[in-house]
Amino acid sequence: MARVFAVANQKGGVAKTTTVHALGAAFAEMGRRVLLVDLDPQACLTYSLGLDPEALPLTLHDVLVGRNKAAEAAVEVDLRAGSLTVLPASIDLAGSEVHLITRTGREHALARALEPLKKHFDVVLIDCPPSLGILTINGLTAADAVLIPLQCETLSHRGVGQLLETVADVRQFTQPSLEVQGVIPTMFDARTRLGREVLADVSERYALPVIEPPVPKSVRFAEAPARGRSILEHAPRSRGADAYREIARTLASSW
Repeated sequence: MARVFAVANQKGGVAKTTTVHALGAAFAEMGRRVLLVDLDPQACLTYSLGLDPEALPLTLHDVLVGRNKAAEAAVEVDLRAGSLTVLPASIDLAGSEVHLITRTGREHALARALEPLKKHFDVVLIDCPPSLGILTINGLTAADAVLIPLQCETLSHRGVGQLLETVADVRQFTQPSLEVQGVIPTMFDARTRLGREVLADVSERYALPVIEPPVPKSVRFAEAPARGRSILEHAPRSRGADAYREIARTLASSW
């Protein structure tokens, strides 16, 4: 049965999508069967995988509104090393929120949709939108654990406290066994003290484990999505690719 991670932080621009894509590729390199779930209406993960969200016949929206099964919307993406499967998003996913609000058990819609698929995968990574709305609640409810990408810059931890409050609510009402796996430090600049100070502050303030190594800041991360590739394919020998490989190994050792 798959281990399900929700990758969440209500602050945008902290490399959530980059982290999901890179970890997915790293797990695939390890021979794991990987499912990525694009839960963000902006569909950045879908685009980063080389797919056109507007040209897809089915997306996660169709699944959440009950028109189709998750297996029918899933798309397999070939990598240089192995492959992975994605439940893609489109802008229509924004309408899913309106639809879900009126449904009984709306927080469990994604968990129910994923349940038949989980036996076919080793790991599921959910790319949550930068908000704490019903889509993110669905992502957290479907997950076994939460990963929090954290930009190593000033004010980057804004919203972490609110996310942890939401996690506490999810534990109380919809997913009592939800864990906070830890913080993944992103955009780290080893030349400055700032990144280390931010990490120390978050670790002390929220008592969160830090999953190392920090992912270094690099222009390679900005180049990769336009080519429909993760950092592991675009710059396989870069420090950023190696960092995500090591993080994937650390996570794999935890289950």
